Amino acid sequence: MSILVDASTRLIVQGITGREGSYHTKMMLEYGTNVVAGVTPGKGGQTVEGVPVYNSVEEAVTEHRVNAAVLFVPPQRTLGAILEQIAAGVKLIITIAEGVPVKDMRTIYHINRANKDITIVGPNSFGVISPGKAKAGFMDHRIYLEGSVGLMSRSATNSYETVNEMTKQGIGQSTCVGVGGDVIPGTSFVKLLPLFEKDEQTKAIVMIGEIGGADEEMAAAYIKNHVSKPVIAYIAGRHAPKGKVMGHAGAIVGADGAGSAESKIEILTAAGVYIADSPAQIVERLNSLLKRT
Repeated sequence: MSILVDASTRLIVQGITGREGSYHTKMMLEYGTNVVAGVTPGKGGQTVEGVPVYNSVEEAVTEHRVNAAVLFVPPQRTLGAILEQIAAGVKLIITIAEGVPVKDMRTIYHINRANKDITIVGPNSFGVISPGKAKAGFMDHRIYLEGSVGLMSRSATNSYETVNEMTKQGIGQSTCVGVGGDVIPGTSFVKLLPLFEKDEQTKAIVMIGEIGGADEEMAAAYIKNHVSKPVIAYIAGRHAPKGKVMGHAGAIVGADGAGSAESKIEILTAAGVYIADSPAQIVERLNSLLKRT
């Protein structure tokens, strides 16, 4: 099995005729993902890599049995694109753009909470990949290996480093999810944890967090009470100064220390999560865990 995307995924690419959309459509198709349609207003009737293009999401969904979408649209247009996907009945929406206006994501946040059957991944996400089955996003699929470790990350770079080292040592992944690093994410560790817990393929969970926000603290409470599988966490930004954004818009420690790496590590440790000091240490711990199972 896996979570979110698999061989049954029927993907629509919004912004398919743009430079990024067209290039990554080709990459997703080459990986074996079933990309059934694309959308760019005013470009209906064209094709990209053999994929039909429509003027609206509604048209694409009417013609194809779409169950997932990846959005290669500018941040200022992301709100409208997500709302269009929701109106057309698409349940999994993956948003790539970084820097989506906070007021827009606040709107999406409340819609997301009110609709439990919708999953919005991102913004500022590298996408979702279930190795050997399908991918929806821009990650380099060559570094991934099918296996039993579920990974979710706020940081693309740290996830790539971790996955690459895992694969080199023969440790495969069930599904890897780019949660995204913007201030208000569409989904969260807490929403993904029950999916990994229920997934028969997933034997261990890796959570790559960073400073800022309270996502890791909320995850700790859920792990303590509901997760039976081993969880390994790495928190990036231990030495970040207070009040200064580090990389992602959401990666900032408050002046009072809220959102600091130290705070997150303390709470996760109390919940029974193993804390790694680096991506390399994540892999060391996985080697030990998987040998015992």
